[in-house]
Amino acid sequence: MNIDDRVTAHYKSGKYIGTITGMRPGSYTVKVLSVLRHPAQGDLHNPNEAEVPFFHERKALAFCEQANIPESALHLYEGELIDYNESLTAAVEKLEARLNEKNNAFASRSLQALEEVKKEYALMYNISFK
Repeated sequence: MNIDDRVTAHYKSGKYIGTITGMRPGSYTVKVLSVLRHPAQGDLHNPNEAEVPFFHERKALAFCEQANIPESALHLYEGELIDYNESLTAAVEKLEARLNEKNNAFASRSLQALEEVKKEYALMYNISFK
């Protein structure tokens, strides 16, 4: 992979489309252009657990935010680029749908956290959700 290549990047529990802006041994710096999967809410060290000391609210990486991604978490991307706001909205709605299918304490707590994240997105990107 090279500078300016378009890639998909897995970062924490989210997945993004971006371009490579820097290279280091074993990792690349990627500038985020779209969101494919919104990060999971909650404690990543205790997945699917609602009763944890700190239940994280995780936002997606911002438009043009740069992140260092391990080489193993990158793949070349040749599809259409999706508008950031549209991709973020779709990713949030997909995560909400998955959580709404579950009927447990973790899903309920995740939905609560996601509501707070959506409020921030509305302010940051002027996005309105269903």
